[in-house]
Amino acid sequence: MKKNILITGGAGFIGSHVVRLFVKQYPEYRIVNLDKLTYAGNLENLKDIENEPNYVFEHGDIVDETFIDNLFQKYAFDGVIHLAAESHVDRSITDPMAFVKTNVIGTCNLLNAAKNSWKGVYEGKRFYHVSTDEVYGELHDPKEFFVETTKYDPRSPYSASKASSDHFVRAYHNTYGLPIVVSNCSNNYGPNHFPEKLIPLMINNIKNNKPLPVYGKGENVRDWLFVKDHARAIDLIFHKGKNGDTYNIGGNNEWKNIDLVHLLIEIMDKKLGRPEGTSKALITYVTDRAGHDLRYAIDASKLMNELGWKPSVTFEEGLAQTVDWYFDNWDWIENITSGDYQKYYDSMYNH
Repeated sequence: MKKNILITGGAGFIGSHVVRLFVKQYPEYRIVNLDKLTYAGNLENLKDIENEPNYVFEHGDIVDETFIDNLFQKYAFDGVIHLAAESHVDRSITDPMAFVKTNVIGTCNLLNAAKNSWKGVYEGKRFYHVSTDEVYGELHDPKEFFVETTKYDPRSPYSASKASSDHFVRAYHNTYGLPIVVSNCSNNYGPNHFPEKLIPLMINNIKNNKPLPVYGKGENVRDWLFVKDHARAIDLIFHKGKNGDTYNIGGNNEWKNIDLVHLLIEIMDKKLGRPEGTSKALITYVTDRAGHDLRYAIDASKLMNELGWKPSVTFEEGLAQTVDWYFDNWDWIENITSGDYQKYYDSMYNH
């Protein structure tokens, strides 16, 4: 193989799309997918490529320093694309230490392993850290956008842990010369999204006539990006991004949560053959999340101008594709809600 690439968190929502893209696009690379297979990691996301000759799955935890060191010795990685993270804000509020361990200590374990493995010989090497726009805090001015130089102002244990990991990645570049790139991305949506997140939760609940929980008055604004466009951006940044640089990835696609829920109701009612607007009665306003940021919005012009990336679908097209995928793969969401998806690893690897 021309290169050995480690993708952490590759069984998760975004990670599985990145793994698939790299396995298919680069047959000359060995792609090693490392995932702990927590509740958010699902190997069923990768059924279609699990037997490809350039794909390897490793089950392990980035918090386990010895395991990570041994993995680098085993594969002599040329590149790391680091997506593994605890990422659900509500969970970070109830258990912040889990986020410190995975997002901060886990990232540092990977940085140390890369530094020790590469021994200062960095030609052809790259450590790519995938982060979030939430490290920037929140926006109030509707004309304001997050840019790569926006001051960090994390406001939840989740975003604080990601901000810390971002700082460590840049510190390893500045202190040791480690070849790094960082990207900060807005909210993703698309196939294989774990159903605790807003869009798949609403799709599942509308179909099953369950309440549609909306925080506060639904006024919070998010910039939404189709997950396959994020994977394409990661591919570009990994191969062509400038060493030491940061790239913001966004869809230029802001929606208030309540408007997004109404759009999904419109799409779903049509899909289910219900009279238009029937599911509006399911909307249930719930107590707002603690420290809930009002608005995120990304200026992705640096990525567009320097590397030529742009989103490939409109939000309406991407959302329609997403709804279609869930309807075509309803067993996937039922396996998750029942917990059966966690048995897939055992059936594949423990026999």
